[in-house]
Amino acid sequence: MAGSVKNLAILGSTGSIGRQTLQVVRNLAGRFRVVGLAAGQNLELLSAQIAEFKPEFIYCQKNENSKLIAQNCKLLSMEEIAAHPDVDIVVIATSGKAGLAATLAAVRAGKKIAIANKEPLVMAGEIITREAQKNGAQILPTDSEHSAVWQCLNGETMPVKRILLTASGGPFRNFSAEQLDKVTPQQALQHPSWQMGKKITIDCATLMNKGLEIIEAHWLFNVPLAQIEVIVHPQSVIHSMVEFVDGSFKAQMACPDMRLPIQYALTYPERLPNPELPKLDWTKIKELTFDKPDFMKFP
Repeated sequence: MAGSVKNLAILGSTGSIGRQTLQVVRNLAGRFRVVGLAAGQNLELLSAQIAEFKPEFIYCQKNENSKLIAQNCKLLSMEEIAAHPDVDIVVIATSGKAGLAATLAAVRAGKKIAIANKEPLVMAGEIITREAQKNGAQILPTDSEHSAVWQCLNGETMPVKRILLTASGGPFRNFSAEQLDKVTPQQALQHPSWQMGKKITIDCATLMNKGLEIIEAHWLFNVPLAQIEVIVHPQSVIHSMVEFVDGSFKAQMACPDMRLPIQYALTYPERLPNPELPKLDWTKIKELTFDKPDFMKFP
């Protein structure tokens, strides 16, 4: 119901997406109640989040930690949190395969799932989408590219001709083959457009992330892989595009900030003002350029 308080469970609350989700919660005071938090090794940050948001239940890989237990939180598994009857929206902000079991638990419980973790859909997209349909679960894309496609498709009833997933090209877009042989992990972590966790940032530097996104888009939007393409767009203003059979395109544009797609997933179908989100200044954008990905440099 529009305007009602929604109960959130955030799995991966101490990671990049989890922290930005909590920023959105702070900025939209009174809209959300955090009832569940799950994290890995960052006990100090998780403890601070528990003190601020006072969730009912938590998960931590080091769940024997007495400081957490002393804060009157019930210790549950991530799967139990994801399926808990008190939870309205589950934010899957974990990294790698860690989110798979919790995502399955959430779809089987018929939850709304704001998913930023690519790997569950890459590994088990057919199972997750089938279970979501069977149990009435709603998968809300939180990746910027998939959120953009979702927004472009909203209200459309006819099949699409193409989905174009945009890519910044990463920090090595203009490197020669010789330069690529000498890059360091530190250089790979310097993404030109986005602030993200280490794993996703490294995957973006190699464009591996875009390969995963193609598979994810196939399952999210039920579009054949042959109709999903990647286009390099260094300015990261257009977050993805959809082409329709009549030759029309829709594009979703915004500043490159993960809080915007996170907020859209949490508040859908509403769009709410958030003074903390950056706004595009069209007078300062001098060009929007596009190119094909270089499959030789980024196989």
